[in-house]
Amino acid sequence: MLEFDGARKYYDGAGGEVRAVDDVSLAINGRELVALFGPSGSGKSTLLHLAAGLVRCTAGVVRFEGRDLAVLSKAEVLEYRRTKLGLVFQNFNLVPGLSTEENVALPLLLRHVPHNEAEQRARAALEDVGLRARARHLPSALSGGEQQRTAIARAVVGNPKLILADEPTGNLDSETGTTILDLLSKLPREREAAVVVVTHDARVADYADRVLAMRDGRLTDYDSQAATISR
Repeated sequence: MLEFDGARKYYDGAGGEVRAVDDVSLAINGRELVALFGPSGSGKSTLLHLAAGLVRCTAGVVRFEGRDLAVLSKAEVLEYRRTKLGLVFQNFNLVPGLSTEENVALPLLLRHVPHNEAEQRARAALEDVGLRARARHLPSALSGGEQQRTAIARAVVGNPKLILADEPTGNLDSETGTTILDLLSKLPREREAAVVVVTHDARVADYADRVLAMRDGRLTDYDSQAATISR
């Protein structure tokens, strides 16, 4: 489904060239949860950005369903993100002036799904994450965990094939973080989607089908003890 083939992403930094992602080759299959660990600056978020089409490779290839993301036009990349991807962020990224239901329905409305259908699908997604009763609340009236559950509902409402989660438990307490991990771990089976979680949270390894690690832009062996210490 998602394939990195010798992927590299280099930037010009104050001290010279920064190799954020350096010769990564990796295949991620459907219906699996992959956890990606690494210290800050290791390149794991950049790898996620490459997968989302937010940035393009300096060299190498990133493919989704066999298609090279680098050859897509801006309109095609936008369509890819709207129809194939679900994105979950550490800071939730909800629209403050929209209700919970409206936030979840927004990706569908951007795809020109009829308003009534978008509302129905948003309510169903909120039901799945246990937030149907909070559908009319603004994000400011929700707890951190409720905001993240809203973000997950928004990510899955369009039935994406790939869900990318960047530090989804980073701003949450331990108990709430466990709830979020329980939700994410069900998505490969219930939504038939691949889920990639970039994280510092060592608990994610217990939920993952595969555990990977990055350091200095390269994939390395996962060290469970180091991940626990870095929590």
